[in-house]
Amino acid sequence: MDSRETVTKLTDWANEPKLSDLKADYLSCKPSHDVQISKIEYWRDLLNVSGSERPKSIPGRSRVQPKLVRRQAEWRYSALSEPFLGTHKVFSITPKTFEDAQAAKQNELLLNWQFDTKLNKVKFIDDYVRAIIGEGTGIVKLSWCRETRPILREEPVFQAVPVQDQQTLEQLQQAGELSQTNPRMFDETVPPEIKYGVQVMASGEAPMPVIGQIIGYQQVQDEEIICNHPYVEVINPRNVYIDPSCNGDFNKAYFVIESFETSYADLVKDGRYVNLEKINWDELGTNDDPEHTTDTPDDFNFKDKSRKKVVAYEYWGYYDINGDGSLVPIVATWVKDTLIRLEENPFPDQKLPYVVVPYLPQLRSVYGETDAELLGDNQRILGAVTRGMIDSLGRSANAQQGFAKGFLDPINKRKFMNGEDYEFNPSMPPQAAFVEHQYPELPQSAMLMLQMQNQEAEALTGVKAFSGGLAGDAYNSKVATAIRGVLDAASKREMAILRRLAKGMQEIGHKIIAMNAVFLSDEEVVRVTNKEFVSIKREDLRGEFDLEVDIATAEEDNAKSENLAFLLQTIGNNMDQQISMMVLAEICDLKRMPELAERLRTWQPDPEQVQFQKMMQQLQLQNLQLQNQKLQSEIIENQANAQKLGADAQSKGIDAQTKAFQAQATLPSQIQKIQADADLTTAQAHKANLEAQALALDTQMEVDGTKHLRDLQKMQAQARGNQDLEIVKTLGKPLKEGEKRPNVDAMFGFNVLTDQLKNAALYR
Repeated sequence: MDSRETVTKLTDWANEPKLSDLKADYLSCKPSHDVQISKIEYWRDLLNVSGSERPKSIPGRSRVQPKLVRRQAEWRYSALSEPFLGTHKVFSITPKTFEDAQAAKQNELLLNWQFDTKLNKVKFIDDYVRAIIGEGTGIVKLSWCRETRPILREEPVFQAVPVQDQQTLEQLQQAGELSQTNPRMFDETVPPEIKYGVQVMASGEAPMPVIGQIIGYQQVQDEEIICNHPYVEVINPRNVYIDPSCNGDFNKAYFVIESFETSYADLVKDGRYVNLEKINWDELGTNDDPEHTTDTPDDFNFKDKSRKKVVAYEYWGYYDINGDGSLVPIVATWVKDTLIRLEENPFPDQKLPYVVVPYLPQLRSVYGETDAELLGDNQRILGAVTRGMIDSLGRSANAQQGFAKGFLDPINKRKFMNGEDYEFNPSMPPQAAFVEHQYPELPQSAMLMLQMQNQEAEALTGVKAFSGGLAGDAYNSKVATAIRGVLDAASKREMAILRRLAKGMQEIGHKIIAMNAVFLSDEEVVRVTNKEFVSIKREDLRGEFDLEVDIATAEEDNAKSENLAFLLQTIGNNMDQQISMMVLAEICDLKRMPELAERLRTWQPDPEQVQFQKMMQQLQLQNLQLQNQKLQSEIIENQANAQKLGADAQSKGIDAQTKAFQAQATLPSQIQKIQADADLTTAQAHKANLEAQALALDTQMEVDGTKHLRDLQKMQAQARGNQDLEIVKTLGKPLKEGEKRPNVDAMFGFNVLTDQLKNAALYR
């Protein structure tokens, strides 16, 4: 043990570590730390073209060295910082379960507010990105800044009195509602008498509405908070010593040691440091420790004790302080050989307060590499070719003119120089006697070499620095598919780097969330978030909090808002109004309209409108019931109609079969009827023919008198018949008494005579 080591115990631990034990860890990890620092110095020289990478000065030769590594890095800076700075919020916290929804929203608002107002988000992100790109590893230290000052303030003393009038009762009710919906406005606008009444009623101490009545004033000792917020800092990896036995997993590191600059005034102001009087401040300075890297000039330091800068070492790690074999997180600080702080880790997650983010990860190492490791040879070749081209041009006598001796006499030479006509020696032609010097033509091989080095550098890093334009022919293709392939490959490479940076920011967010739950007062949380602090379980604070901390981007927020708007548009009026307000509130949060979002989230419909909606819902329910009954009756009717249609169809089928049988049975009779009809038609035709012949014969008989003669004969025959009839009647008629029988013989004789006369007339 060092003879100068302070042996006074600072704690009551059974196995308190000695300063020599802590320094032993420091000395054991220093070789591996120095190896990494040598790499970082090499990468820094390539980036800034300094140190060994600066060409040596040779008289008459160029020292130009193109900054290829710096050019690639400059294109990386904005591409990796804009995803964090291009939106109004860095963190987007989403709950894993519905129980964490309120805590997620409150922590998201608080966390982004701290980055915007307390941590100088722009500077931190720029330092974060540039450190990771330039040094290969970004190391962020988290701490808590708290500064207060004591003050005396007067507070009124109240006593509760019952409310006497209706107006005060209404004010009390409104204040009670305001304390729930808007605590910040409640604290700022509500009178203290009403506020006291609300607090008493909320505690349940008064059975009836009361307000406060001031009965006096009293002085109260209080603290005024000057600052109380987290602090994040991107520290120099040259001053950080990490446990080399963690095998690439920083969470398994047993210790981290950091050297930092401080002063006596800063240590006294902090209030956690002891043994400050045992340090010889006059003999110390930042230049006394060669292992510490500082940006303070070597010839500058304050002369007074309070402000003089010194180098202190802070040890964060795990140690068996109880002697039982279990490791406990501790923190220790020493200056030179004096231990000035030794206590348990004060942070709620009980982890090392550092976040380590690699740029290009190395296998089994917590450190990463930079693009300079890939581009070193390309930058040297590019510089050598460029310097050769510049020397070739610079050593030529461009625009100088030469004349052969005896070509011009002094008088004509003066005319030539003045631009006048001149005479020359005819024995020497001007083409041979006059020479004008020009820059030599640069070989195409040099230009091709420059182009090859630029293309190879862009292919190695995936950064298109537009040295030759943005086109697919950089990779031997001029089609759009090749360009898209180049851009896709570059974006994937960039996204992989951005994912590691985002992971580091997530770890920072988790640590700050845990610190906020312990170190922030409830009044501060209400002032920022306008809501009471959402309690978080202690076991959740130790790294198991069910919140997903993501990196928010404007594109992601727009996509979420568009999806929610599409959801509203798709469902339309079928969605419940309360659910619609919740979705609209989420859209307003994404569109940076917190006031409107809170109004939508706390919106309550008009009671009359609610009653009307209930009546409408009842009527709609009745309407649906009636429609259901109507549908059931229609179903029954349709079933009956279907049965009737089935029976009709069956009867029609039977009728059709009957008709078929009848048609089959009546077919012979129909054939006979058709045959009889045909015979009748033939007979009628024959009759018509006979009638036509008779008519023709009758017409002929009328023409030649035959018909007239036949008519006479018919009349005579009729008359003879009548005569014979009379004779017969006479013969058969009985005679009356006294009546004389007619002469029958005379009658027959008359008839015979008449017949003879007719026959004689015919023969004649």
